Amino acid sequence: MKKLLALLLCTAMTAFMLTGCGDGAQDAKSPAEAVSREDGDRTTFTVGFDAEFPPYGYMDDNGEYVGFDLSLAQEVCDRNGWELVKQPINWDTKDMELSSGAIDCIWNGFTINGREDSYTWSVPYVDNSQVFVVAADAGIASQADLAGKVVAVQADSSALAALNNEENTALTESFASLNQFADYNTAFMDLEAGAVDAVAMDIGVANYQMESREAGKFVILDEYLSTEQYGVGFLLGNESLRDQVQNTLFEMVEDGTFAKIAEEWGLSDVVCLTADAE
Repeated sequence: MKKLLALLLCTAMTAFMLTGCGDGAQDAKSPAEAVSREDGDRTTFTVGFDAEFPPYGYMDDNGEYVGFDLSLAQEVCDRNGWELVKQPINWDTKDMELSSGAIDCIWNGFTINGREDSYTWSVPYVDNSQVFVVAADAGIASQADLAGKVVAVQADSSALAALNNEENTALTESFASLNQFADYNTAFMDLEAGAVDAVAMDIGVANYQMESREAGKFVILDEYLSTEQYGVGFLLGNESLRDQVQNTLFEMVEDGTFAKIAEEWGLSDVVCLTADAE
């Protein structure tokens, strides 16, 4: 009798376990389904950004994270009823932050060109160029004059990618050295101190850095290293969140808010987002 009871109990437990496993399988979601479900119930929006990339994203004198991109993101959140979470990240670990779900997007002067198939992108909103900044009295007037000079660039940046591009091989090989920095603030301080001869960087960032220092001390070479466009980068396949953010940006363009924010940050000349992009 005891053996019979034990057998019945074992059978019942096995059936319960199998049923439980079946329910778990039904609850499991594919990545796309999980993203869709999350966006429907979203209350926060976490933006990953480089905190040393003014005027797009940086820490101001009051210890607050500010910038053009963060102002845009705040307006997007306000219109969607989300809380904006500003998450500073190391630029060379941005992909890990995005794929792990630690951030919802990369929004910080993020170049589309060359990365088109790596992310789900918004439409471009800034036309940007990579340039060289040199001291005004350095006697450097063209890219040819950079031969034998020490050039600085941010690690894993668009400027570095441009310098490593095959079409710029001869130029890069002419440098005495190409020094990589964690951020452009540090690179610019080395330029100011004479430790490097030039900095390759985004023109918007270059203008900001120059305006915050002694007038006429630095110049941008007329020859651009490359041209590019900025977009908001989302996890590949997350079109639902991309569309929601992008549609809100279009609304901001139509009612003039986008242009107003660009003017506040001195970027009216480089923004390219229009309602026609829809």
